[in-house]
Amino acid sequence: MHGPGRHSSPGDVETAGAGFVADGGPGAATSGPTPPRTSRLFGRDLLYVAVLSLQLVSATVVSPVLAHVLPPDQFGTLASAIALHQALVVLAILGLDQAMILLRAETGSDHTARSIVAIGLVCATVLTGLAFVTEPLWGPAMGFPDMDPIVAIVIGWTPLASGVLMASALLMSQDRLSAFALVNVMSSIGGQLVGLGVLLIGDQRTAGAYAVGNLVTLAATLPVAMVLVRPRFRGLIEVPLASRALRLGLPLVVSNTAVYVLNASDRLVVLKILGPEEAGRYQIAYVVGNLAVLLLSMVDGAWLTRIAEVREDAARWLALSLARSGLLMLMTPVIVGITLAAPLLLRLVAPAAFRPADLVVVTFLVALSGFPVLLGVAWSMELMTRKRTRLVAACAMTAAAANVALNILLVPVWGIAGAAAATVAAFSVEAVGYWIVVPRGVAVPRIRRRLLVAALLAVAFSAATLWLPATLTWELVRFGVAAACLPWLLLAWRRARRTLEEGLAPVAEDAGAAVRT
Repeated sequence: MHGPGRHSSPGDVETAGAGFVADGGPGAATSGPTPPRTSRLFGRDLLYVAVLSLQLVSATVVSPVLAHVLPPDQFGTLASAIALHQALVVLAILGLDQAMILLRAETGSDHTARSIVAIGLVCATVLTGLAFVTEPLWGPAMGFPDMDPIVAIVIGWTPLASGVLMASALLMSQDRLSAFALVNVMSSIGGQLVGLGVLLIGDQRTAGAYAVGNLVTLAATLPVAMVLVRPRFRGLIEVPLASRALRLGLPLVVSNTAVYVLNASDRLVVLKILGPEEAGRYQIAYVVGNLAVLLLSMVDGAWLTRIAEVREDAARWLALSLARSGLLMLMTPVIVGITLAAPLLLRLVAPAAFRPADLVVVTFLVALSGFPVLLGVAWSMELMTRKRTRLVAACAMTAAAANVALNILLVPVWGIAGAAAATVAAFSVEAVGYWIVVPRGVAVPRIRRRLLVAALLAVAFSAATLWLPATLTWELVRFGVAAACLPWLLLAWRRARRTLEEGLAPVAEDAGAAVRT
């Protein structure tokens, strides 16, 4: 369980003549077309995903410690406070982090991006102040104890985390991996370690003590992030820029809120219909199965900046197609590995009263939702690149509404397995929605049939293993086979990387020829 967290050179990068931003780093000047940086989607750009995934790894380690150190009521309060923080950041950031990526890709200008960082920081501070003043109106209604400082502390996280998030987006856009890693490791892993330190050293075992540690870490991280990106506060008076950034960002607030509902509504429906015990069982299975979807969302965030840089339509569509195919190559061993490893993992992390053997099918269904997510990647990124953020928001809202409706229909009939099935269906609705609303004339090449067949066979094999005996011996055997999926995953990654580089080679050659001309 984790709390908060996601340098600009003085020169500006000009957009290359053939539609590609130069690869020379921030401030690099260009005199003509350059090869697209999308050839590194399965190379250097995955290092950004690795940095972000450290938060998942550390949270997996810290959560059991917190569960044992904190009293049950304080652990529940902390979980609710972190959920509140996530919602506050979505509202406070106003979608400006993603709007900044799109506008920087369009203009090639760090000048513009640094101005948007300043705008985002001020907006987050103002909106957080509003949340603090109005907390007596909504805090008790959300179930937080009276006079508990946790809400005020979590509100204090919000402008700090929003500033770190804005800085991280710019650093990733500038391809400054070392600075990006420094900021994110300080804010995420550092926050958890300091929070645990305050909790264990202090006299009180409260959620507030852990939250104070995170607050201190964020307060130390934000100045470092601001030094690295150097926000341009004079941009606050550039009304046209602020207006355009907000027009792009505000629909993304709706979209991100809908995604939050999509991820949380199933657990709320289970809690309401089946009670807290079943909600706890579903949460355990969901955490194990949702790993693939979380990683895909991180990939989506890391890749947007590269895809948006490609201004020539045919080259961008080719890159999107190859990237989507590469993700399908990776997801094939992942679904097999998660399903086979789930029985033993659930036995280890879930109490016996949770009947972990019965949760394997739920884990499989939640993991299965990774396929519609990756299939919708090409269409959603195309919409974002075209700045059709309202359409992205509409698709996310439709999926969130479908998830709530399907949970209400299926949970009374199929229990928590129905909630997992609703998750698969809702993500499928979102992917189909992207495909429907994408403008006519967009020609992203189709996925090759053999990749689809391989994925279907992997899903069928994974589903068939659900009928294996639920004994410790069989679980150990299944876990051993799951471990064999790791070299398979490595081979799939190498293949995806090679396919992307070879597929984009003609584009790079054309760009190089244009430069020589």
